Amino acid sequence: MGRVPNVTRADAPSPLRNPLAFVAARWTPAPGTVRRAALAALVMSVVIVVTGGAVRLTGSGLGCPTWPKCTEDSLHNTAEMGIHGYIEFGNRLLTYVLCAAVGWAIVAARSQKPYRRSLTRLGWAQFWVVMGNAVLGGIVVLVGLNPYTVAAHFLLSSALIAVATVMWQRTREGDAGPRPLVGKAVQQLVWFLVAASALLIAAGTVVTGAGPHAGDSSEVPRMPLDWETVTKLHAVLAWIVVTLTFALWFVLKAVDAPKGPLSRTRELFLVLLAQGAIGYVQYFTDLPEILVGAHMFGSCAVWICVLRVLLSLRERPESGPQPSAVPAQEPASSASIAGPR
Repeated sequence: MGRVPNVTRADAPSPLRNPLAFVAARWTPAPGTVRRAALAALVMSVVIVVTGGAVRLTGSGLGCPTWPKCTEDSLHNTAEMGIHGYIEFGNRLLTYVLCAAVGWAIVAARSQKPYRRSLTRLGWAQFWVVMGNAVLGGIVVLVGLNPYTVAAHFLLSSALIAVATVMWQRTREGDAGPRPLVGKAVQQLVWFLVAASALLIAAGTVVTGAGPHAGDSSEVPRMPLDWETVTKLHAVLAWIVVTLTFALWFVLKAVDAPKGPLSRTRELFLVLLAQGAIGYVQYFTDLPEILVGAHMFGSCAVWICVLRVLLSLRERPESGPQPSAVPAQEPASSASIAGPR
C-alpha cells in the first residue's frame, strides 16, 4: 500500500479554495449592476414578507404540516393537500429566489473594483439573516403557528429589510468617512423617529398575534390580550411617528436643510398617510384579508422610508479625508442645526 500524500487546503485549485475571489478576478461589474443586485435583494426581502402574509391570510400556514419536508413522506406538497399546500409550499420556494437575489448581491459586491469589504459584509449579513429566518419559519410550523414565533418571524424579516436597505444605499456611496449634512439636534430627532417606528412595527405584530387572522382554519392559540386595546396602542404609536415626521419636515425647512433629507422626509410622510388610511379602513371594515395584506406591504414601505431618512443625513464621498463633525456645543441657530452644506 502506497504512502498517502499530505494534501492541504493550499493544494486545492483556486476556484475551490475561494470561488468568490475566482469570480472577482475574472469579472468586474459596472456600478449600476451592483446597485441593481442590491435592489433585487431588497425587493425580494419585501416580496417574501408579503407572500408570507398571504400564506397566513389564506389560512395556509399549516398547508405543509411539518418542516423541512412538506409532509412526513414528501419534500413537496401533494395534490391531496389542496390549494393551501400549494400556497405554503410556493412561499417556501420563494425563499430560494430570495437566496439567489442575496447571492447575486454578494457576488456583485465582491467583484466590484476596488474591493469594498464593508459592502460585501452587508451582503453576507443578509444571507445569515435569511438562513436564521428560514429556520425560525420551520419552528413556526412545528409549534403550530404559535403567535409569538410568528411575531419573531416578521421582526426578523424587518431586520433583513433594514440590512438590505443599508446595502442598497451604500452601493451609491463611497467608502470615505461619513460627512454629516445636518446638526446634532436633527440627528437626534431622526433617531427618535427610528425608535418610534420600530416600536410601531413591534406593536403591529402584537395586534396580529391577538387578532382573528390566525393563519390556519384549525384552533390556533392567540396572544391573551385585548385586541381593541393593543389596536388603539398601535394607532397612538402611528400618530407619534406621523407627528415626529411632520416635525422633522418643519425643522428641515426652517433651517434650509439639503434637498436629500427633505425629499426623503416628504416621501415618508406621504407613505405614512397612505398606510394610516389603509389601517383605519381595515379596522372599520372588520379586517378584510386584502387590506390586511396591503397594510403589511405598507409596513415594509414605511420601514424602508424611515431608514432612508436616517441614511440621508450624511454623505460618504469616494475618497478624501473625513471632515470634522459638527461641534456639539454650537448654539441652536439655523446654521448649527442645518450643519455643513
